[in-house]
Amino acid sequence: MASDDLIELDRIAGTRHPRDAVSLYGHDKEEAAFLDAYRTGRMPHAWLLAGPEGIGKASFAWRAARFVLTHPDPTSDSVQSARSLDVDPLATVSRTITAQAHPDLFVLRREMEPGKKTIPRDTRVELVRKALSFFSATAGKGGWKIAIVDTLDDLNRSGANALLKLIEEPPARSLFLMVSHMPGRLLPTIRSRCRLLPFRPLSQSDVARILSELPEPPEASLIEAAAARSEGSLTRAMTFVDPDLLAIVRHVEATLSRLPELDRSEILAMAETLAPRDKTLEFETVLQTIEGWILADCHEHLSTGAHRLAPLTEVWEKTARGARDTERFNLDRRPFLLTLFADLAEAVRLSHAQ
Repeated sequence: MASDDLIELDRIAGTRHPRDAVSLYGHDKEEAAFLDAYRTGRMPHAWLLAGPEGIGKASFAWRAARFVLTHPDPTSDSVQSARSLDVDPLATVSRTITAQAHPDLFVLRREMEPGKKTIPRDTRVELVRKALSFFSATAGKGGWKIAIVDTLDDLNRSGANALLKLIEEPPARSLFLMVSHMPGRLLPTIRSRCRLLPFRPLSQSDVARILSELPEPPEASLIEAAAARSEGSLTRAMTFVDPDLLAIVRHVEATLSRLPELDRSEILAMAETLAPRDKTLEFETVLQTIEGWILADCHEHLSTGAHRLAPLTEVWEKTARGARDTERFNLDRRPFLLTLFADLAEAVRLSHAQ
């Protein structure tokens, strides 16, 4: 692995990388569906692993790849008798994958560009072209060639089109395990060539168990609180075990609870704090908190009709576009945040007037 890749963008900060996850909680049905397809000879060459971020889709992809590379013959007794995708972590294939040295496994993901410190927003199209080269070679010992794409959402249109050409005419015994947090935004042509495997959010108990098994587990009280607020996502749970991020969440929630009243000086101070480019995690935490608050409000008032929900949903659609542009074009976050809270205040006022 290149030295720039030591910062792995497909890893949730503070947790193990998905390739190192020995166990997978909460997705027995998904494993059973994959195993059934594999051992019965009805194995799709492309799987779309879809669901919210941080619920185990990438860990599943690595487990599935490890299993298939360990058991390349689906008719073997070991496959026919398997009840999960468990593989001995000390087995040769497991150790080779952990070392990121397996010749028949390709990982397509965002990577830091050599000599640059800016985190890329997209997976570079040249990395997709490397995948094309990878699949042009024969697999070792006549086995499988596997690509994990984490995530499809990170591909721009050029990258998505290049990948589409590959999955449209896949080589024999090739397997694509492709993660997506937002499958509805993918190219329809990609979705139509994949078997959809939907993943649901984790249970609160599963999130707590995963947190307790981290290399440096939080205190028990923090685990319980984080799991309760996680909405089934480890990504979200990790926000609530970081005291600094938790303080931001509570501050934003308190501000939202007072809407449509708004203290402009308070919002300006928050914007100044989040303006530096090294505050990306904090900035994204604010946006995630606001999104969660809007979703909760819409769910609570679902029966009141579209006229009650429209003002806030319109603000969120505008916010999602503005946030992408702010980060993509390296714009000043301060005017964006000031406008966002002003729009939220007006949306709440309009909603209450309905």
